[in-house]
Amino acid sequence: MNDIYETPLNSRYASDEMKRLFSNDTRFKLWRKLWIALAEAQKELGLDITDEQIEEMKRYAEDINYEVARQKEKELRHDVMAHIHAFGEQAKKARPIIHLGATSCFVTDNADIIIMYEALKLIRKKLVNCIKVLSDFALKYKDMPTLGFTHFQPAQLTTVGKRAMLWVQDLVMDLEFLEYVMEHTYLRGVKGTTGTQASFMALFDGDEEKVKMLDKLVCKKMGFEKSFPLTSQTYPRKYDFQVLSVLASIAQSSYKFANDIRLLQHLKEVEEPFEKTQVGSSAMAYKRNPMRSERICALARYVMVNIQNPLFTASVQWLERTLDDSANRRISIPEAFLAVDSILNLYHNVASGLVVYEKMIERHIQQELPFMATENILMEAVKRGGDRQDLHERIRKYSMEAGRNVKEFGKENNLIELISNDPSFKLSKEEIEVILDPKKFVGRAPSQVQEYYDEYVKPILEKYKNELNFESHVNI
Repeated sequence: MNDIYETPLNSRYASDEMKRLFSNDTRFKLWRKLWIALAEAQKELGLDITDEQIEEMKRYAEDINYEVARQKEKELRHDVMAHIHAFGEQAKKARPIIHLGATSCFVTDNADIIIMYEALKLIRKKLVNCIKVLSDFALKYKDMPTLGFTHFQPAQLTTVGKRAMLWVQDLVMDLEFLEYVMEHTYLRGVKGTTGTQASFMALFDGDEEKVKMLDKLVCKKMGFEKSFPLTSQTYPRKYDFQVLSVLASIAQSSYKFANDIRLLQHLKEVEEPFEKTQVGSSAMAYKRNPMRSERICALARYVMVNIQNPLFTASVQWLERTLDDSANRRISIPEAFLAVDSILNLYHNVASGLVVYEKMIERHIQQELPFMATENILMEAVKRGGDRQDLHERIRKYSMEAGRNVKEFGKENNLIELISNDPSFKLSKEEIEVILDPKKFVGRAPSQVQEYYDEYVKPILEKYKNELNFESHVNI
């Protein structure tokens, strides 16, 4: 429909797989599975619930009567009660025991946690695949010298692969953070209206062991080993902050990567993929803009700002709960996941097709390396009998002259020519060029790349080898 607003995250950017996770179908089918798990556990612990009632609930577990639910919500102004009534109209024999002893957050919160957990698994898969393609790139170019930059000013040399492995390291840190949050993801469980389990104590005539077992059984039936030890009416909203913190961290890493690519593309050293029929500008037909990297930055900025939402939501949950979390969470959580899903699709696409322009990299090195190598030249000249203080002053003057030639007159850097023409240095141009071999100025960068890959990346790729089958897609 073109006459109403639709979020671009849904229509342009996110994958179908992520969109399905946050769909009504996923959400409301989970509600029904939770009601079934609750009834099954209550029956196993002795409540008067029949197999026939449970079988009837299972029969309609996947068949959501949305029209009835919508009508009931208009009447009742309560989404959970609307779906309880809708489910009861289908599973008539089970109607008396659906949602028995539970509060709305039994279905809403437990379902939200399950959806977020599944969404984190999808994010993890894409994150691992980004680590794979980018580390492959880093290994391929680990020995290639390139001009380093601090403050975006020329600095000591590094390698193309070392720079890329720094991007990988950011993603590895994100993965470790994500794994921590996933390992500490628990269901809300079966806790009652204010988390005291009072309603279930009444149902089981004060039998605490049965009430505790009810919580464990429902969690196990839903695929979880544990629930939060303590809840109010809701699970701790701090968990939302932890989840969105992971997403914001991935967004930050992605922003750094994409922003660096934008700078490198300006330098004509490294370029993101550019399709044969892609248009860079509606007016300037020659342009090859880093549009995908720019889109990563745009979406990442949205996610990083979005982290404010769970912070405020968690902090203002008055006492046992207030409902001002609901509308905010319906927007901030799904959209954070859809945005990071989109970012990682783009990240993988860009990292898979990076183009390296070696001659431009060499050219930039040759423009700056003579200045950086002056100490090495000075040391070699002193070895040949030169006066260190005299030679230092000569290098200073020649450096100023060469810098002026470059900056004021747009000429090539002629520092090497100036030094080689001075007999005080006792060095020919060819001998100086040997000193200026770029590979002598990258330190341990190639070794660092290989060592980091072997110690950190390789174990990750082995651990998640069954998930290394992701093909990124970029719709726009």
